[in-house]
Amino acid sequence: MERPNAWNAYDEEALAKLEETARDYRDFLDNGKTERECARRAIEMAKARGYRDLNDLVREGTALKPGDKVYANCMDKAVMLFLLGSQPLERGLNLLGAHIDAPRVDLKQNPLYEEGGMVYADTHYYGGIKKYQWVALPLALHGVVAKKDGTLVDLCIGEDEKDPVVGISDLLIHLAQDQMTKKLSEGVEAENLDIILGGRPLAGEEKEPVKATLLQFLKEEYDIEEEDLISAEIEAVPAGKARDMGLDRSMILGYGHDDRVCAYASLRALFSLEGVPERSCCCLLVDKEEIGSVGATGMESRMLENALAELMALAGEGGNLPLRRALASSRMLSCDVSAGFDPLYASVFEKKNAAFLGRGVCFTKYTGSRGKAHANDANAEFMGRLRGIMDEAGVAWQTAELGKVDVGGGGTIAYICARYGMEVIDSGVPVLSMHAPWEIINKADLYEAVKGYAAFLGSP
Repeated sequence: MERPNAWNAYDEEALAKLEETARDYRDFLDNGKTERECARRAIEMAKARGYRDLNDLVREGTALKPGDKVYANCMDKAVMLFLLGSQPLERGLNLLGAHIDAPRVDLKQNPLYEEGGMVYADTHYYGGIKKYQWVALPLALHGVVAKKDGTLVDLCIGEDEKDPVVGISDLLIHLAQDQMTKKLSEGVEAENLDIILGGRPLAGEEKEPVKATLLQFLKEEYDIEEEDLISAEIEAVPAGKARDMGLDRSMILGYGHDDRVCAYASLRALFSLEGVPERSCCCLLVDKEEIGSVGATGMESRMLENALAELMALAGEGGNLPLRRALASSRMLSCDVSAGFDPLYASVFEKKNAAFLGRGVCFTKYTGSRGKAHANDANAEFMGRLRGIMDEAGVAWQTAELGKVDVGGGGTIAYICARYGMEVIDSGVPVLSMHAPWEIINKADLYEAVKGYAAFLGSP
């Protein structure tokens, strides 16, 4: 069954909405290149729409009622947004869950060293990357530096047109005879992904003069000492803005589509709801998915059930049993991107079970790898229900697997949330060049994801 191309159904009004969505999404990407920046932007968007801080409500003992809007901030790196419905929370929520971290290169805790007349930052890559894609590329530095006195210094270098950029050098082709015979995975070694930060010596400095120039810059511009970098989170990401791609402007080229495109679509869907929904709604934006959903801000933590427990207490539904019932009665779209079919690499796809760019939001019954290992494998009843919701709302949708059986695979947060007993299925936007510094999506798929997610949230 071949699904129709979504573009064929658009009239002028729909095209205008699609382009407005794309413009707003590009801005979201440009201002959210790290999980901290994404969380901050999501909270700003939520507060502008009347969402209140759960911590403030708990401290004040504020009673909650249907229609109330609440957000929970988890260490500035994960966010949960709740819209209370007319039904008791115990009857379950409709959840959208996406992640806001993305593959990148992180500075190590003790990063700086001088060699060959240049100063470098030692790095450790984050998530699944092809290391050779990150060399000879303009990079920007984003992050925070936590000082001993509790001061938090925000850092962003390389995004403004007047800023310098940094980067990782590659071996020139003239001397790369041995390198060119290696496997792609070995052509660039992880310990060689070190970032060039400068090359000018400080006058009068005899020991590590180039490093001294850098330290002088950090002190003057940010009041940062070298030791402060021990308690810093600094990420190197591709420098530059997301751009329309294709001469017809049908696509978007940008860093971090995986999974900020689904995070954005989830936020926009939640904010589009009018009035009081029947079932309470939640938009869950988490960290650490690219490295296994670990840590206090990853889905393996208890942040969802902790926030929901506080919410239910304020709504007069406190207690462990009502909380367990609420989680088990919930339904969730694990909003994560899918691998878009690429004709140039068709051999790794099974075509009739692949996601095509331009054919709408994608539902993936199971991810995992080989024999569905670590997959959620949603039940047929839930898939049937979603088909009805999408068709009734006029949403363009498709289904897919993540490549051929035994070729590869991947995972999402779906199986983690399913532990609560809730119904969960993966749903997202098809992406080309996934996990590359610059990824590609189709605007129509983003637009249909927003529509589909909104229809799901509003379903009884």
